[in-house]
Amino acid sequence: MDSINNNQAEETHKHLAGGDAARRIQDMAQDAGSCFFCTNAPDGETQGTRPMSIEKADEAGHLWFLSASDSHKNREIEADPQVRIFLQGARHSGFLVLEGTATIHRDKALIGELWNPVMKTWFTEGKDDPRITVIQVVPASGYYWDNKHGGLVAATKMVIGAAIGKTLDDSIEGQLRP
Repeated sequence: MDSINNNQAEETHKHLAGGDAARRIQDMAQDAGSCFFCTNAPDGETQGTRPMSIEKADEAGHLWFLSASDSHKNREIEADPQVRIFLQGARHSGFLVLEGTATIHRDKALIGELWNPVMKTWFTEGKDDPRITVIQVVPASGYYWDNKHGGLVAATKMVIGAAIGKTLDDSIEGQLRP
């Protein structure tokens, strides 16, 4: 049986490196706003997987989070800094998985930059709460799946392709090497 990609008239793979990969990470993180943040914890109900809000994705493709110093996540990172991040930007597009290294910081200026008043839900003493830490994730590699021309074009191509019995997929995917 042939892969759907063999029936494609268009290129469906594009690997990204350096600045292009960092921009893809930054754009997808901004669209998603949150992710599944996974540590290498072998025990527990979630085995180290939890939802997290992404506070910032910088120009280098690094992701920044706020976390409590006494959380399971921080202890797991201290034991093994290798993490995996899963993002989904839209219902049918904007998927990204990243492998990287997490580091924990206590820089007050950085906390102030990333602070959002909603965070007071978890840090009751505000941005000066002594439990606040910043987690920086530096991606080493990743893989993305997306649409080349946005949701409207992708949907239109799928409808036309179904009507004429031809693969008109608008997807693009590839490896990321920031």
